[in-house]
Order: sequence, then structure tokens, then C-alpha cells
Amino acid sequence: MNRNNRLYQAVALLLPVWLFSCAGPFDDNPGLSPKVSSERLQQIEPLALEPSTDQNTQGPDEDVPPPAEIQLTIEYCRAWVMANNLDLKVELLSPTIARQSITEEQARFESMFFANASLNKTDTPTSTTLEGSQADSTSTDFGVNVPLRTGGNLRVNLPANRFKTNNTFSTLNPAYTADMVFSLSQNLLRNAGTRTNSHGIRVAHYQSKAAEARTRLEVIRVIALTDRVYWRLYAARKELEVRRQQHELAMAQLDRATRLVEAGTDAEVEIIRAESGVADGLEAIIVAENELRDQERSMKRILNKQGLPLSSPTVMVPSTPPDPVRYDIKPKQLVDAAMSGRMTLLELELQLAQDASTVDFQRNQALPLAVLDYTYISNGLGTSYGNAFDVAEDRNFEDQRVSIRVEVPLGNEAAKSRLRRAILQRLQNSATLKQRQTLIEQEVLNAVDQLEANWQRIMANRQRAILAGRTLEAEQRQFDLGLRTSTDVLDAQARLADAQSAEARSLADYQIAQIDLAFATGTVLGAANIHWEPIEPELDN
Repeated sequence: MNRNNRLYQAVALLLPVWLFSCAGPFDDNPGLSPKVSSERLQQIEPLALEPSTDQNTQGPDEDVPPPAEIQLTIEYCRAWVMANNLDLKVELLSPTIARQSITEEQARFESMFFANASLNKTDTPTSTTLEGSQADSTSTDFGVNVPLRTGGNLRVNLPANRFKTNNTFSTLNPAYTADMVFSLSQNLLRNAGTRTNSHGIRVAHYQSKAAEARTRLEVIRVIALTDRVYWRLYAARKELEVRRQQHELAMAQLDRATRLVEAGTDAEVEIIRAESGVADGLEAIIVAENELRDQERSMKRILNKQGLPLSSPTVMVPSTPPDPVRYDIKPKQLVDAAMSGRMTLLELELQLAQDASTVDFQRNQALPLAVLDYTYISNGLGTSYGNAFDVAEDRNFEDQRVSIRVEVPLGNEAAKSRLRRAILQRLQNSATLKQRQTLIEQEVLNAVDQLEANWQRIMANRQRAILAGRTLEAEQRQFDLGLRTSTDVLDAQARLADAQSAEARSLADYQIAQIDLAFATGTVLGAANIHWEPIEPELDN
């Protein structure tokens, strides 16, 4: 009865450990992983800017492109980039790869079934009839080995043996033995505890979240790059339009000069001056066309659209006009948005969480090693395997062993050094986080100032273009009256073209400044939200 009570007590102690070992590594345990929602990583919110009430200026309407040209809206460009961009296809695999490390670490707690079998035959001469000279033995052993989250190991196995000999004094021949063995090995100090043994899983989880943060950052970077190239393409096309218009004005000036020379009003040198202006206009057109082709190739490379290779002569015309609206900027709100939206900060926060776990783990590794071993065996013997297992099940013959093993390093300098390094690494990353926060605040404030400066540039260049147009009209009237030369008219035309070009560039720069501000805050520009999902390729197991 006492032996049965001891068995029941042993089972009562082992059963909770068994059940605890079967739980998942992150089941409702808030201390194992940071609570980072998937929306924060995969949903990129737009940057909401409120129009200022003091001024609202709309941009000029775009010319309708010829049907042979591709009209590009900025929304279509973003959609094509999300679907086709090669940089994103590469980066969207990173979270999937990182998640495999979590599964790999969790597999450390998987139970393992084992089985062994052996056959042994001996034929040895003996000097006495009390010993047999021939013997046949068969051994089998199978069971389950369960690693525990507490830092222990549970083993349940059923060894069975058959032994046959030619010894005439053998009582059972053949003799069958069958045992039921339960063994538990538990670390008490070093490598003890759920948190210590889940360290690898936590680190893999943090690294997986960091991979998602880097992927989100890459999505924002590519979308921002797409928007910048789009507005540079717009500026390049407007530059070409301006230079063509300048060339047309130079041609018109050549016609006027030719008529006046033929009428005898002006000297022939006016024709030469006008032809020089036409040649200058041609050079400007050549430079503008080359810049436009460069920007079109940049857009084609980013879009990576099928049927639109880099060598394609397809003309790309931005159809989304700039929106020169002055916004009511609140720098403090934008800085706060950057502190929660910038993925570089989130990655550092995850690194600090990983560092904290590493410090706890290294502190545990500096402890002495103390291992408690407990083994319970119910022995069985009979004339068959069935009889042997019946005897073992009756638990009439029991063995119990308890032992403890302790190892204390003398000095333990290696473990102490690893602990100090982990602490110093966490201090360094904490300082890096504060440094990064200061830099991000500076980036946001600089972006706000640049946005305002580009708005002022729009106003200045627009006024400059209006005045340059009036000056050109006056110079042309003076030329018709013989009070100005073709050089004066061509200079006025060049100043008008430069002013119009500067206005177009300032419009594009204002849009790009909004993109830079959105990038500095970790958001995207525009009304549409961007949602991305990691690529999950189907693999053959």
C-alpha cells in the first residue's frame, strides 16, 4: 500500500509538468513578446495635412496627352509599384524567412519518440555446470522524451528483455523482463525556469517583428521614391514644354526681324541675332528632352511593368497635376507622429526588448549548475512478455532513485563577461534610441521648414513669371517701334522661360517636400492607405 501511495504521488507530481510542457511557448504569456500589432507594421497611414485658411492656390491644368502616350496618375504608379517593383518583391520575403526562426526555436520543446532493439547470442566455454555456455538475449526499448519549458526533461520508456540460456539451474528459461520507467531531470539554477528556456523563442520573435518593421520601411521608401520620380518626371516634361515654347517665340522673333529687314527698317544684323536665339532654343530643347528620357527610364525601372521595358520609346505623361495648397503645419503633432510611425525607432525598441531578455538569460547563465534527477521503475518478470508486463503493472517491485548534481565554476569570469557585455550592449542601444529620436525630430522640423520654403518659392516664381511675361510684351512692342534690338527681345524671352521653368520646378519641389515630410513621419502621402502582406511562397515539404 505504501508503494502504491508513492507511485500515485510521483504521478501527481509528473502530470502537471507533462501538461505544462505541452502548452505553446507564447500561450497568453504577456512577458514573452512585445505587443506589436500587425496593423502598426503592415498598415501605412496617410499624412493628414490641413489646408491653411489664408491662401488656397490651385495649380494649372495639364494638357491632355496624345492617345499614343501613357497617362500616369500617381495612384496608378503606386499600385503598379506595389505589384511589380523588384525591390519590394525581394524585401517582402524577409518576414516570411524570419518567421521560420520562431518555428525552429519552438521545435526545441517538441516531444520525441524513440525505439531501440538488439539481439545478442553468445557461446562461451565454462568451467562449471553452474553457468551456462550458451545464451540468447533480445532487448527492446521504446518511449517518449519530452523537453520541458521549466528547464527539465521528462522521459517515459518501457524496456523489455528476453533471456534464454542452456544453464540447467535457470529457474525461468526463457526469462522475460518488462519495466515501466519514469525519469525526470530538472535544472534548479542555471537553465531553470520558463523565461530562461524561452529566451531563444523571444529573440526569434523580436527579430521577426524587426524584419516586418524593415519591410514596412522599405515599402515607405519605395512609395516615396515613386512619388519623387513622378514629380521629377512632371518637372522634366514641363521644362521641355517651356523650352519648346521659348523656341517658338525665338522663331516668331526671327520672322519679325526678317520682315523688318526686308522692309528696310532694321539692319541685317537683327536676323543674325534672331537666328542665334533660335540656336540657343534648340540646345535647350535637346537638354530638356534628354532629361525627360532619363526620368522616364527611372519611372519605368521603378514600375517594372510588363511590356514596358527601359528601352521602350513609350512617352509617359503625368496626368495628376500638382496641388499647391498651403498647409497648416503643427510641428509638435508631426514629431509625435514620427515617434510612433518611424520603423527605425520601432526596430530599436524591439532590439532593446531583445537586449533585456539577453541580460536576463546571461544573468541566469552565471548561476551554478544544479540538476535534480528522479527515476521511478516498476519491475516485471515472467515466462512471457505478457506476464512480465502484468507484474510491472501490479507495481509489486519498485525502484526509486533521487540524486542531485552541482557544478560551481571557480571564478566564472566567462559568464560574468557575457553578462557585462549584454548590459553594455543594452545601454548602447538605449543611447542610440535617444540619439535616433533627436535626429528624427530634426528631420521632421527640417522637412516642415523646407515645405514652407518651397511654398514661398512657388509664390515668388509665379510673380516672377507674370512680370517676365509683361516685360516680354513690352520689349516686343519696343522692338516693333525700332527702340529695342532682337537681343533685348531674346533676353526677355529667356527670362520668361527661366521663370516658367523655375515655377514648374518649385511646384514639383513642393510636392516632393510633402513626400519628404511624410517619409520623416513614417507615413505615406495621399488619401489612399497602403497595406502590404509578406510573400508566402508555396514550398514542397
